[in-house]
Amino acid sequence: MSNDKGELKSRDKVVTKMTREGAVEENLTDGSSERISKRLEEAKLVQPPETREAASPVSEEYQKALLKKRQVQDYQEETQEHPTQTDAKESANGNMAVDQTLPNPDSVSAVHPSEGVPHVSSPKHGVTEAVLARKLTSSSDGKYVDSASVLSRISEKAPSNTESTTAPVSRKLEKLEKRADKANERLEAARDKLPKKKVIKSERVFDEATGKAHTRLHFDDEIKQPKSSGKLTFEAKKEVRKLGDSLGDAVHGKLHEVEQENSGVEAAHKSEMVAETAIREASRHERSQLSKPYEKVSKLEEKADKANFNLHYEKTVQDNPEMKGSGRSKFYQKQQIKKEYAAARRAGTQTAGNAGKAASSGAKKSGEKFTEKVGEFIKKNKKVFIWLGVGILIAIFFVAGISACSAMFGQMGSGVIASSYLSEDDAMRGAESQYCSMEADLQYELDHYASLHPGYDEYQFDLDDIEHDPYVLVSLLSALHGGEFTLADVQGTLGMLFDKQYIITTTEEVQVRYRTETRTGSYTVTDPETGETSTEYYEYDVQVPYNYYILHVELENFNLSHVPVYIMGQDELSMYAMYMSTLGNREDLFPSSSYVSKYITNPPADYEVPAEHLEDATFNTLITEAEKYLGYPYVWGGSNPDTSFDCSGFVSWVLTNSGLVNTGRLGAQGLCNVCTRISEADAQPGDLIFFVGTYDTPGVSHVGIYVGDGVMLHCGDPIQYTSINTSYWQQHFYTFGRPNY
Repeated sequence: MSNDKGELKSRDKVVTKMTREGAVEENLTDGSSERISKRLEEAKLVQPPETREAASPVSEEYQKALLKKRQVQDYQEETQEHPTQTDAKESANGNMAVDQTLPNPDSVSAVHPSEGVPHVSSPKHGVTEAVLARKLTSSSDGKYVDSASVLSRISEKAPSNTESTTAPVSRKLEKLEKRADKANERLEAARDKLPKKKVIKSERVFDEATGKAHTRLHFDDEIKQPKSSGKLTFEAKKEVRKLGDSLGDAVHGKLHEVEQENSGVEAAHKSEMVAETAIREASRHERSQLSKPYEKVSKLEEKADKANFNLHYEKTVQDNPEMKGSGRSKFYQKQQIKKEYAAARRAGTQTAGNAGKAASSGAKKSGEKFTEKVGEFIKKNKKVFIWLGVGILIAIFFVAGISACSAMFGQMGSGVIASSYLSEDDAMRGAESQYCSMEADLQYELDHYASLHPGYDEYQFDLDDIEHDPYVLVSLLSALHGGEFTLADVQGTLGMLFDKQYIITTTEEVQVRYRTETRTGSYTVTDPETGETSTEYYEYDVQVPYNYYILHVELENFNLSHVPVYIMGQDELSMYAMYMSTLGNREDLFPSSSYVSKYITNPPADYEVPAEHLEDATFNTLITEAEKYLGYPYVWGGSNPDTSFDCSGFVSWVLTNSGLVNTGRLGAQGLCNVCTRISEADAQPGDLIFFVGTYDTPGVSHVGIYVGDGVMLHCGDPIQYTSINTSYWQQHFYTFGRPNY
């Protein structure tokens, strides 16, 4: 089927680029380019040969008038602004010739053939002389001009200083060019690092062989635009945030009213507030990381625009010396140039593809209703509103009298403070793998210590086991990095934790030892008959002292779970305790960990204190406070519900907050010191039980609350009831003690 309207051809792809000469429109299809900048072009002192017209000499009166008006100075100023432009022109009748050699533009020759005027050369005024000669020879007057005499008079009137006045201008322009190039290079490098996406684009092409047009699809890289919200969406989110804040304040207010009656509720409330803070910080951190590349590009664009404008302005001033004037006129000129440059840059940017994006973003329907936006936002954030509803229900339960069920909240305490790991699985498993690799390197060093550290006669080792639990590591990293981390984020933290956990101590010992050496002695023997002498030799043993060098190598595994209290603040320690309480709700992450068995698959068995023991008011008060924290994880150095507890922190908190004995925060040995020792036969529920040697420390190392019948409530891992009649506890038993109730 023929096409009467002509051949179908694809639209030429045209882009606009900013060059040092101004804005240039380039046709990528046929390779042509066209200058579209409104900036004045550089003045050219050399005319093309084909445009030159025959020159006619001027009258002597006109020549004198030119000299009287001191036009020579104007020409000198002109050449100072254009030190690199050259001109060469010959008169048509051959009476005068002015030659300027291209390789050396500062050299000018003026020759009169009839009078034999010698070559006139001036490094400073060569171009000036060439310009004057051109003016004189291109005049409309047909009379002859003695150009040699004019040039000689110019040389006489010129200042004697031969230093070039154009050099500072050139250096300034060169400096601005380098600055602009550097700014643009940094901008392009930053743009290359922006996240990109593959998009499908179509293009209409015409096949000359078949005479048909068809559409061709191809993939193209396109920069991902940062997420942004329209005005209506922003207003919708703001209203939803206000609603959420109001509901949250109401829930927290109701919780605060009843938490004074139940310390378990108070602990859960505080832990929940810490979790909210962690989630907010994690969200803010994520938004900040996503926007950083775009913020960097924006700043570099401002710097590049400023550098390009300064270069553009300086070149314009050099091309147009008449612009030099008062400060006020310079200001208005600069503002005008800035507007032209900005317009050209906008035109180039839109041609490159931003115009389509601007048009598409402005094509949204103006009649979009606010309620529709709110509805869309609610659909996208269903989970948020579900949790808000749960919060409202909790508040209603508390108002209705749920605070009376203190036992239920005590048992649910550990579940309420549970939090989840927010990091990607690759980051968490990668951190664990890297830490294991560091431990493997340490083990290799210890196995080959003699060859790696030579120079000793003997090596003696006292080494702890090299081990750690992966959940302790991931909980530490999550708490230290605001709830979420990448493998790149934790490189320094992994090294710090490794140095805190594993401590190598070397001690050099020098002993003086003795070894037996066999030596040879001699003596002289005289023959009594002949009187001749001879030498006899013999061997003997001696003890020789020498230094014997021994290197003692000690490796202490401080236990990674003991590190948090020394490097974390209160809030971070609370987050760590939350993660450990439920293992970040990711028991599938490291199923071989012992914590999975202790906390998830095989938790401690429940125990009910006999009713007859609870008849004692003092013990009843003590055990009521203590049972609020059943299931809390063991945290070395922990001393309150926010951070969880260690053994002495748990007992100190229960004694003090039950109102029975205000001990403050004491260690196991300190609690033993304030108690009266009781024999095992006289022990009663409410007494404390002490142990030694449960870990490497002098004195008492563990403490629990005795509840009678061979059972204690203590901060094991987690807080639980335990029989004291096992071989382990009997082996480490020290004594019973009774606080001053």
